[in-house]
Amino acid sequence: MSLNSDQLKKLIREVPDFPKKGILFYDITTLLKDKVGFATLIDKFSEYYISRSVDLVLGMEARGFIFGPALAYRLNAGFVPVRKPGKLPAETIKENYDLEYGTACLEVHKDAIRKGQRVLIVDDLLATGGTALATVKLAQALGGEIAGLGFVVELDFLKGREKLKDHDVMALLHYDE
Repeated sequence: MSLNSDQLKKLIREVPDFPKKGILFYDITTLLKDKVGFATLIDKFSEYYISRSVDLVLGMEARGFIFGPALAYRLNAGFVPVRKPGKLPAETIKENYDLEYGTACLEVHKDAIRKGQRVLIVDDLLATGGTALATVKLAQALGGEIAGLGFVVELDFLKGREKLKDHDVMALLHYDE
């Protein structure tokens, strides 16, 4: 059994004024706890990326860690966590970026990606594109080739896709406002 986009959207909880007043947060934890919803999410990503020769799936902290490994398993690929500073034990490279409500930094192990490996970047949300672009820069700095970027939710009105226009971007669910 598989769910369509409208059914998946009904599984996402909308939380007003989180993390700050004026922001509507799309909480995918309610979709993830639904066994058919979670399976549909992994199936739809897998169907889209199975023919794209993915070597590694990069998942950003923290929600990218939830479905990234399941997707990597389905694609017969490895999984690489992209983390907040100070969380990885070996030598890292880092990239600073802007969020819609502040600034942040991401790190990845220096030996996580070999030159020429095809990487798929996944996360729960594409908003302004800052987190995704930072991850693209990290992967490219290590010699990775971007096979694509996949998101559960895209907030179309924030135009984050424009920052990623040189890459194949796929989002399962779209919100106009």
